[in-house]
Amino acid sequence: MTGLPAADAQIPIFTTLKEVYGSLPTAAKHAQRWDNLAREFVIKFGHKPTHVARAPGRVKYVHTRSVSHSSEHIDYADFGVLPAAIEHDILIACAPRSVVAENLHSRYTRQVFSPTRHTLGDDVPLDAVRVAPWHLDIDKTELRWESYVKAGYYGVLNHFFSPSSTSPVPVPVDILVTGNVPPGSGLSSSAAMVVSSTLAFLAVNGIFDGGNAPTKGELVNIAMENERRVGVNSGGMDQSASVIALPGSALYVSFVPSLHAEADRPPARCCVCLFNLGDSLVVSNKAESAKHQYNLRVAETLAAARLLSHHLKLQGNAKRRPCDPAGFYRDEQDVQSEDLVQLRKGLVDILGIAMDYLLPKSGDRTDISVDEMIDKSGMDEAEFRKMYLSGVDVETTNFELYLRARHVFEEALRVLEFREVCLVGGGNEEYKLQTLGKLMNDSHDSCHRQFDCSHPKVNDLVHVARSFGEVETGRGKGRIYGSRMTGAGWGGCTVSLVHREDVEAFIIHVKKKYAPYDGMSEEDLASCVFATEPGMGACVFKFID
Repeated sequence: MTGLPAADAQIPIFTTLKEVYGSLPTAAKHAQRWDNLAREFVIKFGHKPTHVARAPGRVKYVHTRSVSHSSEHIDYADFGVLPAAIEHDILIACAPRSVVAENLHSRYTRQVFSPTRHTLGDDVPLDAVRVAPWHLDIDKTELRWESYVKAGYYGVLNHFFSPSSTSPVPVPVDILVTGNVPPGSGLSSSAAMVVSSTLAFLAVNGIFDGGNAPTKGELVNIAMENERRVGVNSGGMDQSASVIALPGSALYVSFVPSLHAEADRPPARCCVCLFNLGDSLVVSNKAESAKHQYNLRVAETLAAARLLSHHLKLQGNAKRRPCDPAGFYRDEQDVQSEDLVQLRKGLVDILGIAMDYLLPKSGDRTDISVDEMIDKSGMDEAEFRKMYLSGVDVETTNFELYLRARHVFEEALRVLEFREVCLVGGGNEEYKLQTLGKLMNDSHDSCHRQFDCSHPKVNDLVHVARSFGEVETGRGKGRIYGSRMTGAGWGGCTVSLVHREDVEAFIIHVKKKYAPYDGMSEEDLASCVFATEPGMGACVFKFID
């Protein structure tokens, strides 16, 4: 894998919308939104904004949570993913003053908050405790928009400002938030909110004007840490796509031995279509349901990795991928890139010889009790609970390790296969699209049956999308290659791979056939079903007088 300094690049600071969106036509579509944001900022705060922080949503091609084309629920196991940024984004206008947060949506109220410094008594040595230097109250029991803003502020405080009473203090700031990434849609609205709020506080405090500005990769790590403050154990794919994405390309993002990103271009004749479930109102709120959905899957995945590492006597690193399927785990100082050939072989081998160890010793069930799971881990109970259960807030009696691990390994293989198709030059493009579409279909079926993170309405929408292949378009049958859920799951969006020439007919078909869309206005439908192509990652817009 050749090095590409995508994660090492600086956060771009732009002064024109053409730079922000990559083209004049796309910028023109969004100009009114930006004008409205700047005007409302003046009305609410009495002065002009100095910056606008922008962070896009994302989608995945294979398991998708940016547009993921493939790669659902494998980033937090440190396997490579293949997301892309979308055109829809979160915008935060900001300027120095008192810390006031407003949201343009009328249902959200103004929020005012300020951080406090943690101080230690003179008799307590600094190395005796681990305390974040700054503190902000964030309610993890309730999903609130300002929690994500606070999370971004938290990260800036703790990474860029000393708690010492003699050190510089952060600049107070007014912010106004707007966005067209639907919340709970599986397009990473939460990651976009955290990334944009982090950028806003960095910009207002002049961090980008000095030599201490974070790189894109450093911003990804800060944003991951920030989102965990609202109670979601995110793996890094969403933040990577939102921050590092490049126009016209998917990103292959790997996490071993460190964050690395490479741009991959999908076949030219495809177009990605996203469908928000909108007023079927299957909203997936990761923070509210994390205990028995998202965070539980994290715990099951990592516990399965521990059991397999013990069974196969692999030398895993507890701070990175706990089960290294390639069996080539080395000290991070000794390896510069991941050996993808070895990784593929390791994935195939584990799927073939080791998975039965994750099943209970008796019975027909595939889920396993806590006691048996600990017994198979090779660890004592206190150590296991501390490492795999104490840091993740979950609610369950039994753990489904076998099916979760099988999904993760198979999904990791699908990502590698999807990427290979994108990278191979020449050849039959129609065959490539069919191959990519099958990988997307297989990904959705695995998310539904093995990872249990889909939803009946999402499955209905996938079925409607795939049925376009039976529709007569005037150029033959509809060219739909694949459709799958996108995002963490349990609601949200689907992503479909459609031939560029058939996009309009495809959108008409879905609007007509998906029952929950019946009776919706064209304006509402336009926000629920739309076509997109890979877009630009996060940036800061600076107003020039």
